[in-house]
Amino acid sequence: MSGRGKRYGAAVALVEPEREYTPAEAFRALKASPDAKFDETVEIAFRLGVDPRKADQLVRGTVSLPNGTGKSVRVAVFAQGPKATEARDAGADVVGGEELVEEVMKGSIDFEAAVATPDMMAAVGKAGRVLGPRGLMPNPKTGTVTNDIAKAVQDIKGGKIEYKTDRVGNVHAILGKKSFSEQQLLENYLTVVEEILRAKPSAAKGKYVISLTVSTTMGPGISIDTNRMKAVQETAPAEA
Repeated sequence: MSGRGKRYGAAVALVEPEREYTPAEAFRALKASPDAKFDETVEIAFRLGVDPRKADQLVRGTVSLPNGTGKSVRVAVFAQGPKATEARDAGADVVGGEELVEEVMKGSIDFEAAVATPDMMAAVGKAGRVLGPRGLMPNPKTGTVTNDIAKAVQDIKGGKIEYKTDRVGNVHAILGKKSFSEQQLLENYLTVVEEILRAKPSAAKGKYVISLTVSTTMGPGISIDTNRMKAVQETAPAEA
């Protein structure tokens, strides 16, 4: 059996089949699983009772994780003049105007998030077929089309993430790294859960959160009891 297979098998052995965990129990099991050769990303997956084909049932937005994502995000800013200077001063990794749009249209994408000033959107729209499928198209609804460039860049660098239902009503989001403490993961988890609950469309009928799992990059999904998904008070013993 390969190293990955052994690690995965050991991780699976720590998770009881068919059991639904409290958040604290889930992160305790996740942290107890064997480590990979890299710092794995911890993710959360919701299955929501919505029909994303209907515009009034789309669940989409942004949320800032209190403990960040543990990941260094390269941010591009489409801006000119003083706003381009503001972007560089705020720590943007790639800054440019129409010349940056042209580079993107040629397939040169060296960033994981993008921000634009409103006056640049006509030009940025030309690259929509490249940016859109990658989830990189700036959008006013997610705060990435704005004149407050410094705040937008700092928010993304500080742990602001976007979420959106996929074609079948699932939402996936990053919670951090496995090296985070259980408490840090629980705090990020609760922030995301509360945001998803807040974003429930008024048109959604029936049960909203159908299922909820957390996992690491190389580990199995751990199901969380949706009736107790906010019960983070049951925290694990304090770490030494």
